[in-house]
Amino acid sequence: MRKGCLLLLFGGLASGQPVGTPVELGLAGYAKVLCSAVFVSFREPSEAFHNSGYWMMPNDKQDGITYVVDREAKVVRVTRDGITRAAKFYGDQGCIIQTEGGIHFTPVAVKTRLPDAASQSWPMGDQPAKDTTDIDRARVAKAVDLAFADPDGLTAAFLVVYKGQIVAERYMPGITKDTQLESWSMGKSLTATLFALLVKDGVYRLEDPAPVPEWHAPGDPRAAIRIVDLMHMSSGLRFIATQDPDYKPSMGYADHWYVYTGAVDVFQYSLSRPLQFPPNTEGRYRNCDPLTIGWLIKQAVTKRGEEYLTFPQRALFDRIGIRRQMLETDPYGNFLLTGYDYGTARNWARIGMLYMQDGIWQGQRILPEGWAKFVSTPAPAWKKQNYGGLFWVNGDGTWNLPKTAYLANGAGGQKTFVIPSHDLVVVRMGHFRGDRTGMRALNKALGELIAAVPSVDVKP
Repeated sequence: MRKGCLLLLFGGLASGQPVGTPVELGLAGYAKVLCSAVFVSFREPSEAFHNSGYWMMPNDKQDGITYVVDREAKVVRVTRDGITRAAKFYGDQGCIIQTEGGIHFTPVAVKTRLPDAASQSWPMGDQPAKDTTDIDRARVAKAVDLAFADPDGLTAAFLVVYKGQIVAERYMPGITKDTQLESWSMGKSLTATLFALLVKDGVYRLEDPAPVPEWHAPGDPRAAIRIVDLMHMSSGLRFIATQDPDYKPSMGYADHWYVYTGAVDVFQYSLSRPLQFPPNTEGRYRNCDPLTIGWLIKQAVTKRGEEYLTFPQRALFDRIGIRRQMLETDPYGNFLLTGYDYGTARNWARIGMLYMQDGIWQGQRILPEGWAKFVSTPAPAWKKQNYGGLFWVNGDGTWNLPKTAYLANGAGGQKTFVIPSHDLVVVRMGHFRGDRTGMRALNKALGELIAAVPSVDVKP
């Protein structure tokens, strides 16, 4: 990589604005995604190069790119027009974009305390449980066929849990129940789940002002931001995103993408954003809000003297049968759960089941009472009834599901649906290039699935 590019990139956090050309930043993101595809998901490099990561490059710069995978060093380098960016695999913290200064934390091994999954029945393990469900098997099978019907959809996994039991499961060739697949913004819903553990412990309360010291300086309008505003993505922080209704290319490189490509301290970058709207008046899909929640998680865990990087495994995953979920970090050791996270379809099904069961797992309350209702209730500042508490809500009927359904939703077609009216959890995962085609196929599959499963009594 050119020295001038490095100097620009190192100045990004200090300047408070994205630094580096779109090509330089795009190559960094491309290298990271390809690195994770190879060393986390164990996909073939040529397939992953074609189907994942390309979209981080400007549309007119997606040709003429080359890549090199160094399996010995576990580094991936991506090059265009003499500019090279690289990402390196760091074990249980996944792949991280490389800079001249390297990484600024010590990687930590993340180990499960659970026995081999083959030794326990679902959902704590992978042994099949006895199927006692009464559903239309033919229609369920048709729903699965529909999900995979168009090869251009690149559906990698489709899994259906009904009344706590797996009733359908299929993977594309080369993918298995153990494949850690790119999950993207489903990680925002995982952030909500980890934060819920601290709410249950009494560390935080939703209605409290967000305890960010720099927001509480005299005269700072950010002092009015509550934790619940961050959970609703309604903080009002200025964080440029291409999906904003008023976005213009003249605004420059989007903050939304910079947290993935800039190799900066994503927590501090998010905390430093100024206010654009009064809190709780404008719902905007902005990474700064869940990243600030992530910062609150780190503050609480480290204050208790616990290891932050192993917190998700011991506090959540081990309790619900998840033995490995790859949560990647920025170069400063902060979880980048707005998008850099990898999990299996079965892992996501377990998380969906936890919400289906109102935060109770095998008789033990893990999430606060009412948390599932909170995350699935439309946020008041959003003009459409389609966003809750770091979960999307089907309030606008986008999906062929009841409007009470809600979902963890990630780019490239990653979905975990929680459908209380039918006691269903549905997970669909796929490769990014197949997104639009795959979503059309998925919606057809969901319509068929709902017809196959009877509704259940739901408590008001």
